[in-house]
Amino acid sequence: MKYLTGEKLNFDWKIITVTIVSTLFLMVDHYHKIFADKYWDRILLYLIVPLLIIILLFRESPREYGFSFGDWKLGLTYVLIGILLMAPVIYFLGHGDASMKKYYERFLTGLPWTTFLDLFGWEFFFRGWILFAYARKFGPEALWLQAVPFALAHVGKPEVETLSTIFGGFAFGWVAWRTKSFFYAFLIHWFIGTFIIIVAAGVI
Repeated sequence: MKYLTGEKLNFDWKIITVTIVSTLFLMVDHYHKIFADKYWDRILLYLIVPLLIIILLFRESPREYGFSFGDWKLGLTYVLIGILLMAPVIYFLGHGDASMKKYYERFLTGLPWTTFLDLFGWEFFFRGWILFAYARKFGPEALWLQAVPFALAHVGKPEVETLSTIFGGFAFGWVAWRTKSFFYAFLIHWFIGTFIIIVAAGVI
C-alpha cells in the first residue's frame, strides 16, 4: 500500500512518451486513413515516427529497441518452429471457422507484399518500440504489458483470433526478447497473416 500514501510521483519521461504516443497512434489508425492504402499509414505511424522519436528525441540507437537482426541463428530457429506449429492451426481455422473465412478472404489481392507492409511496422511498434522501452523499467513484465494493447488492437477481428492474441502477443514478445530483435516475430507473424488469407480464400 505504500504507493497509495501520497509519495512524490517520479515518472520516466520516455515511458510516458512511448505510452501516450502508442495509444494515440492506435486510435488514429482506427479512426483515420492518411494514405489511399492503409498499409502505408501503418508504416508511418508504427515504424517511421517511432524511429524518429528514438533517434531525434530520445537520442538513442534503434538497435536498443530491437531494430537489428540480433541473434539471427536463434531467431531463424524460432521462425521455423513457429511456422511448423502454426501452419496446421491456421489451416484448420481457415477452413473450419466461417468468421475467419469471411473476414480474411477479401485480402487475397496483393499478397505477400500487402501483409509485409501491414505487419512490418506493426511488429516493430509492439515488439520493438513498446517492448524494449518497457523492459528497461519493468523487466520481463514488459512481455505481458506489450501484449495488452496488441490484443485490444484486434477487437473487431474474428473472435477466435482476438481471444488468442494476449497469448500470441506474449509469444511474439518472448521471441523478440530472446533474440533482441523484433524481426523474427515479424517473420512468424508475416507467415501467419499471409497463410490465413490464402487458406480463407480457398487457394489451398
